[in-house]
Amino acid sequence: MYVLIIEPDHILAKEYKRAFNEAGIDTKLCASAQDAIMSIDEKMPDAVVVELQLTGHSGIEFLHEFRSYEDWASIPVFVHSKIPEYAIGADSNTWKSFGVVRYFYKPNTTTKQLIGAIKGQLS
Repeated sequence: MYVLIIEPDHILAKEYKRAFNEAGIDTKLCASAQDAIMSIDEKMPDAVVVELQLTGHSGIEFLHEFRSYEDWASIPVFVHSKIPEYAIGADSNTWKSFGVVRYFYKPNTTTKQLIGAIKGQLS
């Protein structure tokens, strides 16, 4: 299992990598949307975890570009953001069109819960 994590906070990203690796999940960390697109072009992940607050292009802009590639259409996305879902103004159909399986609000979600949801989706 290989998961791409797009997280601009380097300390949090390192914690994710440690926890995912302990759970038997190989990861690639990217701090920006552009880095993530280039990384996916090199190696296709089984799932993507994205923070919506990114520098340069936002997580929403990443999702638009990500879903524009037909080969990547079946890759599930998990939003793990410090922005509460209600603040985005998107409905469930919008998230489905982006291939978002689950939206997690960081203050209310443990890394263990995130990993469990990803494993549940991919198994």
